[in-house]
Amino acid sequence: MAVGGSRAVVLAAPATAHRRPRPCRKEGRSARGRDLRPLPRALSENKDRSGFPMRGHRREIMTRTVTVGLDGSRESRAAAEWAAREARLSDLPLKLVHVYEPAPDPLAQAPLLGAETRRHWTERIPRESAEGLRLRHPGLRVSTEQLSGRPSELLVSAAKDAELLVLGSRGLSGIGGFLVGSVGLAVIAHAERPVVVVRAGEQAADEHEMDPAGIPSAGSPFRPVVLGLDIESPDEELIAFAFEAAARRGTSLRVVHGWNPPPYYAYGLAVDLELHASLALRENTVLTEVVRPWRKKFPHVEVTEESHYGTPGNHLVDASREASLVVVGRRIRRNPFGAHIGPVTHAVLHHCTAPVAVVPHN
Repeated sequence: MAVGGSRAVVLAAPATAHRRPRPCRKEGRSARGRDLRPLPRALSENKDRSGFPMRGHRREIMTRTVTVGLDGSRESRAAAEWAAREARLSDLPLKLVHVYEPAPDPLAQAPLLGAETRRHWTERIPRESAEGLRLRHPGLRVSTEQLSGRPSELLVSAAKDAELLVLGSRGLSGIGGFLVGSVGLAVIAHAERPVVVVRAGEQAADEHEMDPAGIPSAGSPFRPVVLGLDIESPDEELIAFAFEAAARRGTSLRVVHGWNPPPYYAYGLAVDLELHASLALRENTVLTEVVRPWRKKFPHVEVTEESHYGTPGNHLVDASREASLVVVGRRIRRNPFGAHIGPVTHAVLHHCTAPVAVVPHN
């Protein structure tokens, strides 16, 4: 109505505002019948990052695996055996990934083999390998996956969900030749997870110390784990991987660092012994400081620090002869020319006699 020439607007409250809430029909339920009882623990913890419940989604806990690339060759079988032993040490399942690369013109290479026959032979490789590994490693959880396409691309993709990827290598030739082929190098250069390269002919006893008779035995303690470390840019993921590997094996860790003087010192370093000693002391001091906090995190791992003058790759290759595992890093570089492997890691991959783990890091 109008008062004194102005208008007043009266807002009527909704009728529902005066209603009393209905009593709960059942204990633990609201007036509208919603269940107010506390959720089970497994469901109540199903929240997003903000702390609110996730509606319509179940939280899935993914278990990473030790994944091995398998092609039926002698080197891939050695890699599968190493991966099985590592899976048992880590208490992780083992996954065999077999990649079959179709030939551009299959009939030109094998005119008597049809598509069904080729598929049958390729399916036998992971199946028979899994059966043998289950017999030799009772209790080991083994799964298989069959893929078709370019091996390097598919193995890089398979490594994304793995704790680590294991590949086989050709083994050293009589003249100390190369270990890793083009597929292995491509996978190592692009994988986002650690990749372990195992040479052909690797046996379980090769990772262990000599027994009293002077023969390597799987019943003896593990040989040390060797870590190649750049003290100018140490990475936590790389160092942690090496310490954890040594802890799982119950063995010691050798941290090997190779150094060369700056270019402006190189000319007079050979004759200036005092300058050489000063640079060596600095390298030793920095190495000790880098490793110090990790000694505290892993007090049960015996650590030996070695700082050597010269090319790091040569010292790591020498150390690999008495190692159960060599751990090196690969810096992840985003550039238009693609990923690549550094010179030290490249030399270690090609010439080390022990299995080599390449850990990508920023």
